[in-house]
Amino acid sequence: MKIMLTNTLGRKKSIFKPINKGKVGMYVCGPTVYQRASIGNFRAFVFADLLRRMFEFNGLEVNEVMNITDVGHLTDDASEGEDKIEKQAKKENKDAWEISKMHTHQFLDDMKELGIEPPSELPKATDYILEQIALIAALEENGFTYQISDGIYFDTSKLSDYGKLSGQKLDEKEEGARVEKNKEKKNASDFALWKFSKTEEKRQMEWQSPWGIGFPGWHIECSAMSEKYLGTPFDIHTGGEDHITVHHPNEMAQTQAARGHELANWWLHNAFLMVDGGKMSKSLGNTYSIDDLKEKGFSPLDFRYFLLGAHYRTKQNFTWEALESAHNALNNLKDELWSLGSPAKIDKKILKSFNERINDDLDIAGALAILWETVRNQELDSGIKLATVFEMDKVFGLDLAGTLSIVIPDEVENLLELRRKAREEKDYAGSDALRDQIAELGFVVKDTGDGQKLTPKR
Repeated sequence: MKIMLTNTLGRKKSIFKPINKGKVGMYVCGPTVYQRASIGNFRAFVFADLLRRMFEFNGLEVNEVMNITDVGHLTDDASEGEDKIEKQAKKENKDAWEISKMHTHQFLDDMKELGIEPPSELPKATDYILEQIALIAALEENGFTYQISDGIYFDTSKLSDYGKLSGQKLDEKEEGARVEKNKEKKNASDFALWKFSKTEEKRQMEWQSPWGIGFPGWHIECSAMSEKYLGTPFDIHTGGEDHITVHHPNEMAQTQAARGHELANWWLHNAFLMVDGGKMSKSLGNTYSIDDLKEKGFSPLDFRYFLLGAHYRTKQNFTWEALESAHNALNNLKDELWSLGSPAKIDKKILKSFNERINDDLDIAGALAILWETVRNQELDSGIKLATVFEMDKVFGLDLAGTLSIVIPDEVENLLELRRKAREEKDYAGSDALRDQIAELGFVVKDTGDGQKLTPKR
């Protein structure tokens, strides 16, 4: 079955064909581990996880590489300001290595709770300094670098199609520069490959290089580490839409100038996660973490379910009310599945429709609608429903099969029978007391037209 994807490079949806038959090489822009990752950050990582799961559902073998940026990401996201890791270390009066290690562990814990499959490789920038230096040396040899007082820079004017990912021309970049122009730079869009350590202060993270003691710029790590694990060009590079104008064009430029060909064939970007209709920011106090969700009684999988409701290329608005709706929908789904018994055989016709949806530019919301249609289909055998939905969940990643692990204890079964008799005898006070006892044992009982309906308390 063909897979259609929208390539940011060209803004066109077309048939995806991997470089090597049956295999996909995929690079995911990972976190900068100077602080706790936000739910906005995790939209990008859930998107990449869904993309990977879609490929695997189609029988493709995926080699997914995600970087950990633990050095070189400056506060203006380009080539100026302080290194985010070093800045946070000073703020907390801690070691920079300790800061990066702590937030890396937090990130991996959050990923696991969100049902994100671990990548094939998880390289840290600080472990690949030599590879980054070698790539800068190749750029220097090809005539794409120059040196100024604070470092070695890439000359974007020497690459005729620089900025093709965003569609911006060099003069437009100059007009839209977000920071005060470095007067030594030849072009506003030029970016640092290697930054020199300041003589007046000792950095915690710095290395010897052919150009002096310093540290790599942010962009060079991705070009070096993706090449190390995937070769170039590889199939797919993913990231948030904020990378379309600076980070990803710079990655592309480095590989193109050093190797004479593209870094990746496909570039896929997810749109921003908004909060209450506006931007997520520290100043507004709405940069929520996974722990913030848990403190309000939500599970990380409630948030994952919420993310399934919008296409990855459209902005999505997070509100606590929307998360509550996702929480209720996921619990209702689990309750429905729990009452179906045991899985039987898969309905191949339904699964084909599901496969068509996920293969159409990762239409996860459309695929989720098919899941609900399956669950609500009164003509479908309950065991077939269960088996088919569990197969779909290989893409959704909601751990729906875990619902079957909840077993009704004999004590609850006995109380349920006593309550049934109490209601027959119109002993409603006794019925309510038995309902409360059942609730204390972790189950909710509701009275329906078909009798008592028992579900686990969630």
